[in-house]
Amino acid sequence: MIDLHTHSLFSDGGLAPAELARRFEVAGYKALAITDHGDQSNIDFIIPRLVVFCEEINRRDGIRVIPGIELTHIPPKFIPVLVSRSRNLGAKLVLVHGESIVEPVAPGTNRMAIESSVDILAHPGLISEEEVSLAKERSIYLELTSRKGHSLTNGHVAQLAHKLGAPMILNSDTHSPGDIWPATRLLEIVMGAGLTKDDYHTMMKNAEGIVKRCLW
Repeated sequence: MIDLHTHSLFSDGGLAPAELARRFEVAGYKALAITDHGDQSNIDFIIPRLVVFCEEINRRDGIRVIPGIELTHIPPKFIPVLVSRSRNLGAKLVLVHGESIVEPVAPGTNRMAIESSVDILAHPGLISEEEVSLAKERSIYLELTSRKGHSLTNGHVAQLAHKLGAPMILNSDTHSPGDIWPATRLLEIVMGAGLTKDDYHTMMKNAEGIVKRCLW
């Protein structure tokens, strides 16, 4: 198993990166990304520290950890420059906090994130068909999530992505130990969104491809 959307105490998560990685490892995961919430005020603090941590922990055998960032509640016009800045700071994986229906995310965030070639558009809410088509064209992964609240629109995202052939990925958006799910629950989340076991395996393969690109 792989999870590419998690949070440590560098933002609003409850665990230090080392414990976060260890808990995922014990749960049977082989890779994860730490993608703390970032904006103009803190990405230069978060990303370099995650880069150093990941370089050190990846020297040993065990779970592989990717340094990332989730750009969160960014005014859409600032997203392109912050995506570029995040990559220059060393983020191997850049997510944008999509237009979840349970938070006041600025309209236009989904579109600008896709146009800025982020890696994953997290919990994109009631994303439009036009945006899904653009995500397919740009090879941007659309996230299904096990996160309470954000998961309310999994079915909508899955339906459009499946219809239009946009790539999908499944993440937990983990903030605390209780968010780390076993494989059986992850499969249930995918099937609960109207998809199949084959779709679940495709999303796991998508995650494997991202890990290979980021680490090797």
